[in-house]
This record gives sequence, structure tokens and C-alpha cells, in this order.
Amino acid sequence: MKRIVLVSGNSNRNLASKISDFLDVSLVDPQLVRFANGEIFCEMEKNVRGADVFVIQSTCTPVNDNLMELLIMVDALKRASASSITAVIPHYGYSRQDRKVSPRTPISAKLVADLLTTAGTTRVITMDLHAGQIQGFFNIPFDNIYASPVIMNYIKTSLLSENTIFVSPDAGGVERVRHYAKKLKREIAMIDKRRTGKNIAKAMNIVGDIKGKECIIIDDMIDTAGTLVEACKALKDNGATKVYACATHPIFSDPALSRIKESEDLDQVIVTDTIPLSDAGKSIDKIKVLSTAELLSKAIHRTFNNDSVSSLFV
Repeated sequence: MKRIVLVSGNSNRNLASKISDFLDVSLVDPQLVRFANGEIFCEMEKNVRGADVFVIQSTCTPVNDNLMELLIMVDALKRASASSITAVIPHYGYSRQDRKVSPRTPISAKLVADLLTTAGTTRVITMDLHAGQIQGFFNIPFDNIYASPVIMNYIKTSLLSENTIFVSPDAGGVERVRHYAKKLKREIAMIDKRRTGKNIAKAMNIVGDIKGKECIIIDDMIDTAGTLVEACKALKDNGATKVYACATHPIFSDPALSRIKESEDLDQVIVTDTIPLSDAGKSIDKIKVLSTAELLSKAIHRTFNNDSVSSLFV
């Protein structure tokens, strides 16, 4: 008889608890402890022999600690004779290092894929992967879930108007923005930006007519918010009446929160809970967090029952 087991690391306890409630399956405590020298130890509190185990863990800040926790949990489950081990990674760390950008540099997203597979992972579920080709780094089944149903529902109920236009912050995000515009029957625009260094961007030109429009920027993540603030300024300078930003992953590295709080051009930021918001982030009124728990719980349930996962967002 098939049996489902949910295990949560430290990075997504609240999200994992919500998923547990949706599935009506209790969370198994991995009993994670750290020795004095920083080494991580794990011991599953319950028997998982023959079970289909889903390990919920975002590899967000601190990225390396959370990644190592995930690998150690997977290894413990493999040695405890779990039938299958699915790593549910709402935010896939190192996903921006998906290719060689200059000589003598790593492809760290591939390295993470190899580590997960070697540890004993039999399937991966993630959300809004930064670069879709990362799926090809794995020789095990891989499901990339999209947060668009959750974000789109909020846009329809709270932000959408006759003057709404969807904006891509760069050329690479046009396909993502076109998906929202097609579903909600609105026009699109794009910001031409140039990077002058790591995490440094300068918005240049607006492609499209945004004068008198309410702009909704769609992106997969917000890191230092430098690009976002520059984009909002460029849009307002070119006649936009309001600017909203929607992103799946709120990485919010310093000084992102202060930039968002102090920006007069940014009206609201909508993100999901793939990465837990800090207390400082929770105190900023213009940041709205949407839950992906129901979407992920459906993906887990369908995976367990061998049903279609793509039908959730196609």
C-alpha cells in the first residue's frame, strides 16, 4: 500500500505546515541539529521504509546551509529505505549560474543538480525556475511549477483595470509577460536595460506605449531590487500613473527592503512565500505575500497519484 510522507527542513517551515494542512498529512520532523563545528546531523523521527517521501526545502539564504540540509535529509531518507524521495524546492538556489558567462567560471546550477541526484533524490519539484534549461541538467524526472495562477488571480481581483499594461523588466522576460497579457487580454511593454556589474543595472529605454497606463512588472525574482527601482523610475518618467511589481521569489538581499520602502515610484510589490519574508519585510506595507501552499500541495498530491501536474497551470 502506497504511503505519503512529508518532511520539512528549516527554510520553509510555515509553507510546509500549510501544505501539510492541505494534504491532511502530518509533517515528519527530520531532527536537524548542528554540532559545535557547524556540521549538520539528521535523524528521522518516524519510520519511512517503503514510503513516497516529499522533502520541502527552499535553497534560499543561507543558501549553502539550506542546500546541505537538503542533501543530508535526502541521504538519511535513502538509507532509511524510502521508496521514492522527491525534493520539493520552491526556490532553486544557484539557478542564475546556468551557463559559463566568462572563461574559467562554474555552471553551479548543474553542480547542484548532480549533488541532488547523487544524494538519492528520485524526482524534483520546483517553482518558476530562473532558467528553464536547468531541467536538462537532471537525469531524473523534474517538474517546474508556475506561480502564475496564484499571482494572476490576485491581479484579476485587486489590480486589473482598463488601463493595465504588463511590463517585462528585460528582454529575457518577455515570454513570461506575454503569458500574463494573453490570459488577461492586455498589452505588453519592455524595458531595455544594461548591466554594468553584478547586481547592478541601469534602465535605459521603454519599448511600448505606457503613458497614462497602470504598469504591472512581471519577473521571477527580486534580489537587491536595483533593477526594479530603476524600472519603476523609468516607467513613471515616461508617463505611467501607477507601477506594481509581481515576482515569485522575494530574495530581498540588502539593500532591497530599504530600496522598496523608500521608492516613491513603486506602489506595491506582490511576491509569494517560496522564500519566507523577514520581520523587516513583513513590516513594509507595500509588500504583499501570496501563498503557494495550495498549488504545491496539488502538485505533490498529483505526483503521488501519478496524475498530470502540467494541467495545474496550462
